[in-house]
Amino acid sequence: MKSIKNFGVLLGVCLLFGTSCNSSSEVEEKKGLEEGSYLEWVDPNIGSVHSRWFFYTPGAMPFGMAKLGPSTNGSYGNKSGWEAVGYDGRHESIEGFANLHEFQVGGFLFTATTGKLHTVPGSLENPDEGYRSRFDKEDEVATPGYYKVKLKDYDVTAELTATERVGFHKYTFPKSDNAYIILDIGNQLGESGKVKDAAVSYHDDNTIEGWVITYPEYVKKYQPDGEVKMFFSAVINKTPESVGAFNGDNRKENQHHTTGVGAGLYLAYDTEAGESIEMKAGFSYTSLENAKRNLLAEAKDIDFETAKILAQKKWNEELGKIKVSDPSKENKTKFYTGLYHALLGRGLASDVNGQFPENDGSIGQIPLDANGKPEFDFYNTDSVWGAFWNLTQLWTLVWPEYYNDFVQSHLAVYKNSGWMSDGLANSKFVSGVGTNFVGLVIAAAYQANIRDYDVELAFKAAYENEVKYENRNEGAGKTDLKPFVEKGFIPYQPGWDTSPEGSAFSVSHALEYSYSSYAVAQFAKALGKDAEYNELMRLSHNWEKVYDEEIDFVRPRVASGDFMKDFDPFAPWVGFQEGNAWQYTFYVPHTPEALVEKMGDEKFVSRLDSIFTVSEKTGFGGEDIDAFAGLCYLYNQGNQPNLHIPWLFNYTSQPWLTQKWVRRICDVFYGVEEIHGYGLGQDEDQGQLGAWYVMASLGLFDVKGLVEMEPSFQFGSPLFDEVEIKTANGKSIRITTENNKEDNVFIQSIRLNGKPYQRSQISLDQLREGGHMEMTLGNTPNKDLFEDL
Repeated sequence: MKSIKNFGVLLGVCLLFGTSCNSSSEVEEKKGLEEGSYLEWVDPNIGSVHSRWFFYTPGAMPFGMAKLGPSTNGSYGNKSGWEAVGYDGRHESIEGFANLHEFQVGGFLFTATTGKLHTVPGSLENPDEGYRSRFDKEDEVATPGYYKVKLKDYDVTAELTATERVGFHKYTFPKSDNAYIILDIGNQLGESGKVKDAAVSYHDDNTIEGWVITYPEYVKKYQPDGEVKMFFSAVINKTPESVGAFNGDNRKENQHHTTGVGAGLYLAYDTEAGESIEMKAGFSYTSLENAKRNLLAEAKDIDFETAKILAQKKWNEELGKIKVSDPSKENKTKFYTGLYHALLGRGLASDVNGQFPENDGSIGQIPLDANGKPEFDFYNTDSVWGAFWNLTQLWTLVWPEYYNDFVQSHLAVYKNSGWMSDGLANSKFVSGVGTNFVGLVIAAAYQANIRDYDVELAFKAAYENEVKYENRNEGAGKTDLKPFVEKGFIPYQPGWDTSPEGSAFSVSHALEYSYSSYAVAQFAKALGKDAEYNELMRLSHNWEKVYDEEIDFVRPRVASGDFMKDFDPFAPWVGFQEGNAWQYTFYVPHTPEALVEKMGDEKFVSRLDSIFTVSEKTGFGGEDIDAFAGLCYLYNQGNQPNLHIPWLFNYTSQPWLTQKWVRRICDVFYGVEEIHGYGLGQDEDQGQLGAWYVMASLGLFDVKGLVEMEPSFQFGSPLFDEVEIKTANGKSIRITTENNKEDNVFIQSIRLNGKPYQRSQISLDQLREGGHMEMTLGNTPNKDLFEDL
C-alpha cells in the first residue's frame, strides 16, 4: 500500500468532518465519530485482556510504521518472545506510551508527569515507585487513529495519533512548576528483547533524536548474529526550562545526551493550567537521517489536530471498502473491529526515500519510479502460519496492492540472504513456529493475478523453500525438510527441537509441507515447469504416510517407519505443533476430497459434527485466558491449524453443516468485551482471527488458500442483511440476504445477477467482476442446493 504523499488533501478532510481544522480536540472527537463513520463500529479495547504486544495501538495508520499505544506492562520483559505484554485491559496503571509495535519489534516509550521526578517506570503493584500513573477506564478514548487518557496521578491528559511514519504526542498539563516530559529510550519494550545499546540527545532547536539496538528472542533463535535497530527524530513545540539525562535511576542534571542501556531524557517545564505541549517524532529502521527525512516529509507543517483528522479520514476510507448493513450493533462492532486489526498489523518498515533494512545489516534501496517514488513499500511481518485462511484472502479481494508489496518484501530478503523467512523483524529472520509458508503465500498471489514483481525470482524462491534442505538456514525454517523429501515422512523425536534427523512436531510439519508443496506445484504448472510440478506433486502426497487408516487419525512415525506406540490423539506437542491429532487429522487443505474419501463420508461428517457439538460447550477453543488455550481440546478456533476445519463440510454430502457451525463460531467464540474478544485471551496474531471473522461473516472462504490455478471461494451463511465490497478494480460485490434471522442460518437459494446459482463455489474472477449475489436463508437445510456436490 503506497504512502500518503500529499497532505494537500487536508481541505477535503476538513470538509469530510464538517469542521475547521483549527477546532478543539473535543469537537473533532465528536465530529470524527459522527453517524455514518465506520470508526464508530471499531472498539480497539475488545480482546485487549492478555493480548500480544502488537495488538493495542490505537494511534496508528493502516499498515503504518508509527504505532502508538499505552503500555501497562511492556517494560516487564518477554522471556520467550511471544508472551502477552504491552496493554492489558485488566490493568489500572499506564507506564507510558510506546511508539513502535511489531512482532519482535518495540521501542521508544514517552510520557508526561508532574511533581516528583521519576526515571524508571515502576510496577503495577506500586505505581508510585516510578513514573507510571493510575487511570480510569471512563477517561480513556480509543478509536482508529487516536487515543486519549487522563493520567490521574499527574492530572495530565495524554493524546496520541500518527501519520504513517510519524508519531504525535499531545500532553495537556495542570498549572505546575514541576512538569516533565520523559523519553525512555534504552529499555526493553514488549517483544523487543534485551537492549544492546542506545543513545538520545536534545538539541537547542527543540529537536531530539535517538536510537536503540535490541536483540529479540526470535532473532536470537533464528539469526543469532542479528539485531534490530530503531531510530527517531523528534521536535517539541515548547522550549524546556531544563533538560536532564538518565540511565535508569542514575540521573544526570543539565545533560543533553546519554548512551547505553537505560538511556533517556527528561524535559522540565513550568506549565499553566490547560497548557498543551506537542511532540512529533519521525521513525526509521535504517538511520537517524531517514527518521528526520520521514518527519519532514509527512509532518513538517501539520500539528496534532491535523494529523488526527488525517488518520481518522484514512481509517474511514479503508474500513469503508467493505460496507455492511445490519440491525445488530454487536455484529457490526465485531466485524469492523476485526477488519481494523486486519489492517493494523504487519506494518511499514521502509522510509519515504525507499530505503529499508537489509537482512545482512546494510541499508537497501527500493527502485524508484519515474516520479522518484519507491515502486513498493517494505513491511515487517509476523509469521504467515495460517494467514492464508484469513489475511491473504481479504487482501486478495480488497487490498491486492498491499499483498503485492508483501511479496516484494519477502523477495527483497531472499535476494539479500538467499532464503525466505516466515516472519520478518526489520528483515531479520523470526520464523515464528519454525515452518515457512511464504512460498505458498507467493504462489497464491500469482494465482490471484497479483504479479507486479519478478515472477521467475518468485518461483525460484518458492520452489527452493519446498525442496532445498542442504545447508538450510535455520531462519528459513523447515530444518526437518530432508527426511520429508527423502523418506516421505519426518521421524518423531521427543522434546522441542527440529533437525534433519527428525522433529518433535513431525506430523504437523509433514502435513504443512505437503500442503505448501501442492501450492507451489500449481505455481509451477501455471508457468509450464513440468519437472518441478511433478516433483512437488509427489511431495504433496506425503500426508498419506502419516495417516493411520486403522484408527483414521494422523499419527507420528518413529525413525524405523513404524507408527509410535502409546498414542494419545488428545496430546499436544507430541508430533503436533500447537495442537493434537484430533485437530491436525483435518489438516489436508490442498486435497480435502481425498481426506473425506479416505475416512469415508459418513464417518468424516459424523466425527466433525460431533467435534463442533462438544466444542460449542467450551466456546470453540477452551476456557482459559491463555494464548495457547484449547490445545488439548477437540477444536481450537483460537489457533491457526484449526481455522479451515468448519469449512470442510463443503467437501462432503452435508455442506449445510458449514453454514451452521461457522455461524455458531461467529456468535459464540467472538465477543465484544475486553476479556472475550477473540475467545478468551486467544492469540490474534496481527489480524488473523479478526480477518477470519470478516471472511466468515461475508460467507466466503477458501479452504485451499487460493492456491489453485483458478482460485475460488466456498460459501458459508452470510451474517449481514447487506454487504458491499469495493474491489481494487473499482467494481463492487453486493451480497444481500433475505429472511436473515437468528435461527435462519441455512442457505435456501442463491441468485447471481438475477440468475439462479447452484454451485458450491464461486471463482475469484467472478467476484472481481462485481455483481449482486442474493441469498435466501431459512431454518432448515436445503439439501439440494448445490448441484456439484
